[in-house]
Amino acid sequence: MHDPVPRLPSLLEAVLSVGTDLELRATLQHIVDAAAELTEARYATLDMTDPGRDGLRRIRTAQRPEPPEPPARPEPPESPEPPEPPELIVPIHVDDEVFGDLRLAGKRAGPFTDEDEQLVRVLATQAGIAIGNARLYETARQRERWIEGAAAVTTALLSGESAADALMTVAERARRLAEASAGVILQPTEDGGMEIVTASTLDDPGDIVGTVIEPGSPVLEQLLGGEPVFIDDSATDPRMTTHVRHRFGPNMMLPLQAGGRLLGTLALPRRRGGRPYTAVERLLATQFASQAALALVHAEAQHSRERLAVYEDRDRIARDLHDLVVQRLFATGMMLESTQRRSTGTGDTDKDVHAMLGRAVDELQSTVQEVRTAIFALQQPPADAPTTFRGKVLREAAGAAAVLGFQPSTRFTGPVENRLAEPVAGRLLTALRRALAAASRRAGVSRVEITVDVTAPLPDGRPGVRLTVFDDGGAGTTVTWRSPL
Repeated sequence: MHDPVPRLPSLLEAVLSVGTDLELRATLQHIVDAAAELTEARYATLDMTDPGRDGLRRIRTAQRPEPPEPPARPEPPESPEPPEPPELIVPIHVDDEVFGDLRLAGKRAGPFTDEDEQLVRVLATQAGIAIGNARLYETARQRERWIEGAAAVTTALLSGESAADALMTVAERARRLAEASAGVILQPTEDGGMEIVTASTLDDPGDIVGTVIEPGSPVLEQLLGGEPVFIDDSATDPRMTTHVRHRFGPNMMLPLQAGGRLLGTLALPRRRGGRPYTAVERLLATQFASQAALALVHAEAQHSRERLAVYEDRDRIARDLHDLVVQRLFATGMMLESTQRRSTGTGDTDKDVHAMLGRAVDELQSTVQEVRTAIFALQQPPADAPTTFRGKVLREAAGAAAVLGFQPSTRFTGPVENRLAEPVAGRLLTALRRALAAASRRAGVSRVEITVDVTAPLPDGRPGVRLTVFDDGGAGTTVTWRSPL
């Protein structure tokens, strides 16, 4: 055995070098390079016992020393792998567990000695400490990134984003944090499957959005049950049945669940051949998904409160209009009608006054109808599809306004909700739609008036409904449609 003292400075230098970096991969590279230099080995590798824990499988020497001089006769070039099995294998322990095996081969000056083994074992002991520190640092750094990401998502969701933008925010942030190829969100379908509704990808998402996991898929029961699913290779896992699975490798499918309510699933696939997710990454991503789901629920509740506040404000305005404006207009109209009846003179002036009073009464009645229509519109939930006939007529008028450039005037006469029922209401809406489309095609239209009257009898005396659509294009056009009730 050689005296180890002359090689002590080299050992000290090697021991110090393995702790100079806090990043795990760099630390492992220092260990392999130091072991090769310390023993004058041409080949050095570190094979991890559990590749899934740290996402690493094997570390080789950074720079391979020059090969020995070739013999006189030509031979095949040297293979990048050791031509002989490793001559020295030393395990590295981290917290009483075998982290991996340090394998050395191809010593330049003959076989490895007992001194070489002792030096490498000392190095392996220090390496275990350095690896443990690097793991702690890496875990802390990852946790910090995921916590910051969850906080950023919560802030963005509570800032008033729409539902679609909120889901994209979650998918985009999760994809970046997980270093995934894509971040997608799936939601349950009516037939019991799940569909990708949002996708954030490094490349063009192509046909990812709209992909459906059909009922009966082996993975579906777990997803709908709110369970996380971890997949080593999406392309070959028999549980995966979608047509896009061949593009991806390691995958995490995490429930977006809060308060017992399943909002969907967050999937974070990596490219085929990508490094597997570590246990720490799986834990942090699962926690992120839980926090994101809670933020989505809070954002939805906040949006509902804002809508409720708007609705309550609209309802208050509608009550004020009805209790104050309409009642006053109605009272003024009655006074004018009374004055009109009293003006029974025969002079021209009296006739003019009588005519003016008549026009004033008509205008007031028209104003009352317009205000009542506005009150009804204010009482409708802001974002809900109308379920009443009045609401459907107002929706058609609003749709025409986008083309006309102004809002058509709408008036209802009589109890339209009580007297007008299907299928007459459906036919009236079809006639209204056609009349508004024709008006939008005419030039010079600046005013459109819609009147629905359920008090106008048909020519034969039967109760009926009359739709009148007037526009001032050209000489003016009036479209009239009638139907028995």
